[in-house]
Amino acid sequence: MKNYNIISVFISFFILLSCTRDFENINTNPNAPNSVEPSFLLRQIIYNYGENMSYEGFVAGDLLSQHRTALDFNLFDRHALNSPQLGGNPWSIFYKNLRDNEIILNQSRNSTAYKVYEGPALIMKAYMAAGLTDLFGDVPYYQAFNGVNGTVTPVYDKQEDIYLKAGGILDNIDKGILAMQNYSGSIALQGDIMYNGNLQSWIRFAKSLKIKLLLRISSKINVASQLQAIYTEGNYIKLNSQNAIFNFTNTAPNSFRLAQLRVGDFNNFVLSKTMQDILLNLNDSRINKFFRPFSNSNSGAYNGLINGIDASQTSIVLANYSLAGTSFREDTSTLDANFLTAWEVQFALAEAAQKGLITANAQQLYESGVSLAFQYWNTALPTNYLSGEASFNNINSTPLKQIITQKWIANIINGYEGWVEYRRTGFPNLKPVSASLNNGLIPVRMPYPTEEAALNGQNYNAAAATTNNNSINSPVWWNQ
Repeated sequence: MKNYNIISVFISFFILLSCTRDFENINTNPNAPNSVEPSFLLRQIIYNYGENMSYEGFVAGDLLSQHRTALDFNLFDRHALNSPQLGGNPWSIFYKNLRDNEIILNQSRNSTAYKVYEGPALIMKAYMAAGLTDLFGDVPYYQAFNGVNGTVTPVYDKQEDIYLKAGGILDNIDKGILAMQNYSGSIALQGDIMYNGNLQSWIRFAKSLKIKLLLRISSKINVASQLQAIYTEGNYIKLNSQNAIFNFTNTAPNSFRLAQLRVGDFNNFVLSKTMQDILLNLNDSRINKFFRPFSNSNSGAYNGLINGIDASQTSIVLANYSLAGTSFREDTSTLDANFLTAWEVQFALAEAAQKGLITANAQQLYESGVSLAFQYWNTALPTNYLSGEASFNNINSTPLKQIITQKWIANIINGYEGWVEYRRTGFPNLKPVSASLNNGLIPVRMPYPTEEAALNGQNYNAAAATTNNNSINSPVWWNQ
C-alpha cells in the first residue's frame, strides 16, 4: 500500500508538471491577443475622444457656454455640476483615451517598427491633457498612467506643472514635433482618421495647438517670443482643408450620437436666450444652420429659452422654442468632430496681436477667422457682416470682445471650449440662469467626480482642500 502511494505521488507530480508546462498555451485564446496594434489604438482614440466630446459638447458644454439650454433633466444646466444627467462627466473620457494613448507611446519607444507613432501620440497626449486640466484644474497626470506598474492611486499634479514641467503639455508638443521631424523610417502611420498618416499635417496641428495653449496661459507666463516664432514661421493651420477633424456620417455607428438617440433626448435641448440674442443682434445667418424656427412660428422666427429653468415649477411648450438644426440629427454628414480648426487659430492670433504678444494685424486676422468660421459651418458670409455689429472696431464693443464672441459662436458643440473661453476672458456676456443651484454664480471649473473620493481618497482629499472642498467656483491656475 505504501509503495502504491509513492508511485501515485510520482505519477501525479509528472502529470502536474506536464500540465503546468503547457498551461499558458492551453489556456490562451488565439482569438484574443494580449496586445493591440498601435494603428487600431490610434484610430480608436481619435474616434472615441472626438465622438464622445462632441456629444458632451452638445448635452453639457453647450449648457455651460449658453449656446443651448435643457428643458428637463437639467440639474447640470442649473449648475449642479455634481449631478450629470444626459451628460456632464467627461473625466472618464479623458482618462480612458489618455491610458490607451500611453500604450501607443510606450510601444513607439520600445519598437522601431512603431517609432512613427511617437510624435502623434505625444501630440494627442498634450491635446487631451490640456482639455482635462483646463476643465478640472489639478488632476492626476504624471502617475496616472502607471496602473500596470502598481500606481493605482496617483497624486493630483498642479495645473502649472502639467503645463510647464518636463513631460507636461508644452514639453510633449515640442518633443512630438521633433520626433516627427526626425522620423526617417519607411513605415507609414496607420489608423490616422484625422490626417491619413501625413506627418507634416500633424506637425502643423501641433504648432497650432501650441498657439492655442500658449495664449491660454499667457496671463501667467510670458509667451510672446514663443508665439511670435510660430507666427513668423507660418507653419500652422490656415485653411479649413487643414483642420484637425474627422467627419461624421449619416448612418450609425458613425453618425453624430444625437441622431441615434430617442427623439425625446434630442428634443430636450433648445436654443438658449443668450445665443438667440447674440446671433440676432449680429444678424448672423448661421442661426439657420445651428437651429430651426420654432414650430408655432408662422414667420420662420427663432425663440430661445433662458438657461437653468426649474422644470418642476415651469411649464414649457416645446413648440414655442427652437430645436437644434438638421446637422445635429437628420444630416450629420455635414458635422465634424472638431479638434482644432483654422478659424480657431486665426482668432487666437488675432487676440495675441491685439494684446501685443505678436506683431501682426489683429483686424485682418479677426476678419479671416470670421470668414473661415462661416465657411466651416457651410454658411455664406453676408456682404455687410463685417461692417455691421460684427465689425472689429464696433464702437459699442471692444476688439477683444468681438474676437472672443466670434470664437464662441463657432465653437458650438466643440467640447467645453466656449465655456473655457468665457472663464478666461469674461466674453461673451452670459446671462444669470433662471433657477441657479450655485447661488447665481457661473461655475469656473468642473468638480472632481464623486467616485474619486472612494477610489483615490487620500489624494482626492488633498486636491479638494485646495479647491475649497472641490468647489466649482474655485478657479484653475491660469484663471487666478
